[in-house]
Amino acid sequence: MICRPALTRGSQLALRRQGAAKLAQRGFAAVASPAASYEPTDITGVKVASRDDGGPTTRLAIVAKAGTRYEPLPGLTVGLEEFAFKAGRPCCFNRVLGPKDAVNTQKRSALRITREAELLGGQLTAYHTREALVLQANFLREDLPYFTELLAEVISKTKYTTHEYHEEVQDVIHMKQAKVDAAAIALDAAHSVAFHNGLGAPLYPTPSTPIASYLNENSVAAFAEAAYTKANIAVVADGASQTGLSKWIEPFFKAVPSTSQSSLVNAASKYYGGQQRIAKVGPNSMVIAFPGAALGANQPETAVLVGLLGGESTIKWSPGFSLLSKATSATPGATAKATNYAYSDAGLLTIQINGSASAVRKAAEEAVKALKSVVEGGVSQENLVKAIAKAKFNLLSGSEVSGTGLVHAGANLIHGGKPLQVAETIKALEGVNAEKLKAAAKTLLEGKASVAAVGDLHVLPFAEDLGLQV
Repeated sequence: MICRPALTRGSQLALRRQGAAKLAQRGFAAVASPAASYEPTDITGVKVASRDDGGPTTRLAIVAKAGTRYEPLPGLTVGLEEFAFKAGRPCCFNRVLGPKDAVNTQKRSALRITREAELLGGQLTAYHTREALVLQANFLREDLPYFTELLAEVISKTKYTTHEYHEEVQDVIHMKQAKVDAAAIALDAAHSVAFHNGLGAPLYPTPSTPIASYLNENSVAAFAEAAYTKANIAVVADGASQTGLSKWIEPFFKAVPSTSQSSLVNAASKYYGGQQRIAKVGPNSMVIAFPGAALGANQPETAVLVGLLGGESTIKWSPGFSLLSKATSATPGATAKATNYAYSDAGLLTIQINGSASAVRKAAEEAVKALKSVVEGGVSQENLVKAIAKAKFNLLSGSEVSGTGLVHAGANLIHGGKPLQVAETIKALEGVNAEKLKAAAKTLLEGKASVAAVGDLHVLPFAEDLGLQV
């Protein structure tokens, strides 16, 4: 064997390239593997999707069509979330349950569930999006039967009692209302002017929302009856085989009704556009939004455009290559980030800017200039390659690390679609070129924007000041 110090510099570079090529080949092979995508099936009327990498842990979630889009009255989604897993120490919106957290069902007490879950080393999580309520359990692989049964009990046998609502659920909702900040208000306002009803409903009720006249244990129970049916739920597993799921879903989900006498609010989404300005003391936030890509839509250029706009640098001590990171690097006191919020029948591509009023104004102006530069053909080949790579990473890391792929798979199933096919999506991203990006950005700027400003309205700009149509 030739020792590495004896090699010439050229030989060393050749070896590095050879090793990099092998790594790249292995990486693309992993992406193309069927295990990278969720495989859908139907088990006794329950929509199921799973993928199994053979690891020691499993993530199992029930994704229910019970997000804020479908609530007939304000606050019902967050009320249902809190009844599912009550918070003894509410400290954040997407929490992992602690020793005092559990749920009372007709079969198990809160204390029993807590002790059993802790003895098995499991984690129970409840959270919601605009379209879905997610009940999730993370646990050791061999404990699949227990947690499958537990989640089935939560949606079919939870007791919506008066004392629990007043003593625990109500207080948690009030705390969440108090924690709604300028950024959340601006994002809700952008959705409101974009979609009005449905997707335009706020993710969390604001302190000024009169939920007391709508929300109680009876209205939450009625909402649960409409939402928790086999037609409105999907069971998604990451780290479990279809064979294993079939064995336990069939007996444990028998108590879940197929349909309900009451139906959910289910109007199709329509994009409107417009602007909303909300005066608020404290931090400032602004959202500039456009129609984006829906779940399952064949619009890879949207994902690449989000990668190109970016915002937050992923490299320490570097502003990054993205257009928004460069825009805010010259504007101290402001942060900006581009995101595509994908829903079943619509999408919203947003640029959210936070900071002091003057910094937000300057960053908003630079953000619109950056978007216009794409239309004018200002995307270099190097930045295009970086944006595509970033879009790939966002896709794969969202599925493998943050768990958003699990939620998206369930959301697709409950809306009649199919889970994301990773290999196909990666191939589509690689086919995006500068012309497609230019056309996508041009379509956004020529259409109606949705603009929301929260904070010092004397300083924050109007949409017209930024050259946007609303």
